[in-house]
Amino acid sequence: MSVDLEALKIFVKVAELESFTRAGDHLGMPKARVSLRLKALEAELGSRLLQRSTRVVRLTPDGEALLPRARRLVLEADDIGGMFQAARALRGRVRIDLPVNFARNVIIPRLPELLARHPELEMVLSTTDRRVEPLREGFDCVVRIGPPGDAELVGRRLGVLRMMNCASPAYLRKHGTPRRLEDLDRHLIVHYSSTLGAEAPSFEYPDDGGYRERPMRSAVTVNSADAYRAACVAGLGIIQAPRVGMLESITSGALVEVLPALTCAPMPVSLLHTHGRSVPRRVRAVMSWIAEVLSPHLDSLDR
Repeated sequence: MSVDLEALKIFVKVAELESFTRAGDHLGMPKARVSLRLKALEAELGSRLLQRSTRVVRLTPDGEALLPRARRLVLEADDIGGMFQAARALRGRVRIDLPVNFARNVIIPRLPELLARHPELEMVLSTTDRRVEPLREGFDCVVRIGPPGDAELVGRRLGVLRMMNCASPAYLRKHGTPRRLEDLDRHLIVHYSSTLGAEAPSFEYPDDGGYRERPMRSAVTVNSADAYRAACVAGLGIIQAPRVGMLESITSGALVEVLPALTCAPMPVSLLHTHGRSVPRRVRAVMSWIAEVLSPHLDSLDR
């Protein structure tokens, strides 16, 4: 008995994302077609592979047994296809998650170049400062600032973002300009929390070859880079932010650098993908392009 390879590919994606809708979005097909192909696969195998409900999709015991073998078959088929496609045009959908500022200021302005080079590509961009779950949400790759996390993802470190401390002129007129660490006792910090959680606001600074955190007061907590900068411009406190994103505001006079000798640790930037050892050629090409475009905006790892 031969098994439909495309149906296996659909099964793997539904199992990974636990959703017919998200799997369809990832594969570029309607949810109804995903459901029909999986029903046909189950009929062909004579076994139920998925438990469906209105809220979630779960694997049955037979589905659990099939998944690792199906995943290997799909990866091997992609590898074989890639051997003979080097000269063919890139086509298909690539789903990417990007930090908002990188997307707006760096990636999207250069995107016409990529699509002119590969007109049959379709780019699906998520722009959020929230840490997404790439496998569950169906992304091919993500650009991540900070610790990579997600041990199941594969990728590489692109570089680091050097940091700076900023405040608005209006804030400094009201509170004074801090000259040393102890001066921060009478200052406020804009608190950044991606989850808006209960962690205490603090100011990170270098100390004895490492970094320490000094507790501070905060009047406002935000969960996005845009709101973080806007709160600083509005005079709500000091921020610690990537230098590359603040230079325009410094040049225009909207913000002023403070305590330049007490910047926090550089933030690593990584490019990660969800395809294990077998990365589709279109995803490899897009990742190489992203690394090239981001390179001028990052410092090297050994500086």
